[in-house]
Amino acid sequence: MTARAADRARYDRATAHLDAPVAIVDLDAFDANADDLVRRAGGKPIRVASKSVRCRALLERALARDGFAGLMSFTLAESLWLARSGFEDVLLAYPSADRAGYAELAADPKLAAAVTVMVDDPAQLRFIDEARDGGREEVRVCLELDTSLRLFGGRVRVGARRSPLHSPAEVAGLARAVARRPGFRVVGVMAYEGHVAGVGDAVAGRPLRSRAVRLMQAAARRELAERRAAVVRAVRAVVPDLEFVNGGGTGSVQHTAAEDAVTEIAAGSGLYVPRLFDNYTSFSGRPAALFAQPVVRRPGVGVVTVLGGGYPASGAAGADRLPVPHLPEGLRYDPQEGAGEVQTPLLGSPADDLLIGDKVWFRHAKAGELCERFDALHLVEGDAVTATVPTYRGEGRTFL
Repeated sequence: MTARAADRARYDRATAHLDAPVAIVDLDAFDANADDLVRRAGGKPIRVASKSVRCRALLERALARDGFAGLMSFTLAESLWLARSGFEDVLLAYPSADRAGYAELAADPKLAAAVTVMVDDPAQLRFIDEARDGGREEVRVCLELDTSLRLFGGRVRVGARRSPLHSPAEVAGLARAVARRPGFRVVGVMAYEGHVAGVGDAVAGRPLRSRAVRLMQAAARRELAERRAAVVRAVRAVVPDLEFVNGGGTGSVQHTAAEDAVTEIAAGSGLYVPRLFDNYTSFSGRPAALFAQPVVRRPGVGVVTVLGGGYPASGAAGADRLPVPHLPEGLRYDPQEGAGEVQTPLLGSPADDLLIGDKVWFRHAKAGELCERFDALHLVEGDAVTATVPTYRGEGRTFL
């Protein structure tokens, strides 16, 4: 029996009492992935990206392990909810236009001490001030550096379009603007190199593309390490007591951790290891989060139909954004239908061994987005479900 077949047998036994659709997290795999992230971080703390987990119980499980400290959130409303729930260090990774949220933050000493907001433009400071509604608490601010690699005098750009702050002078200039404005304090700098951390460099069947990605990423890492260090020096000249410099992501943990200027690493997807993280030379993880759909039809030889399953991930639309049939091995989509809203035909010889009601296990393309489809995660240890915990959706929290 292959390792994947053994996993299928375990998951089927563990969930025999549960009707599909159902979502699980294999805790042995989750914990092994957490250990691997800590090893790659080389002693620097890992801030857990909540959008990649979207389950409070599993956020707590990660933070209870040595090597993890703090959360990186994705909306202000989520940040405040997490802080009210007892999480004491929440970095909002994206700017917000949530007026009510800023008013709540500025009026509550506990929330203001726990939550740090992201800023990359003086206009955002004005927006926060206008939203305070009389709240006088000091707002903790993190400045975001644009990490994109710019080539040929800026005519070619590699990387996400995030912050407008690219140079040390630009970031230090905003730090001075914050320092001059009462009610704000710069406490951190963040730089997320998504073109390194979030792009696989070993795509199956694409050797030339994979080599090009590796060359690009090597150049990007060298350029960013030098520029990030210069940015931190420039900001510390304005803010000597800077608390943290955050960088990285699951795909670049060890590279970013090697930079002296970086004090902490961000990661989250590496706990679940969705399918987009299969294509890396720098690490390999164990799939921990899966979902199962039930077989509801047998249209013919070599074909079964499962209920639903059309759960595409965010990003540029393409086949790589679809869930992948994982167990049993050998199933594939019908190219004429793909993953459907209500039904999904699957092709392959394993279909002939599946009966009505059997489970087909899938891996989502990305990590936490799976939790927007399910209100509970069943936690599997060995071949048993040992706990069932709510996702954000299960707690009635749909932040985006």
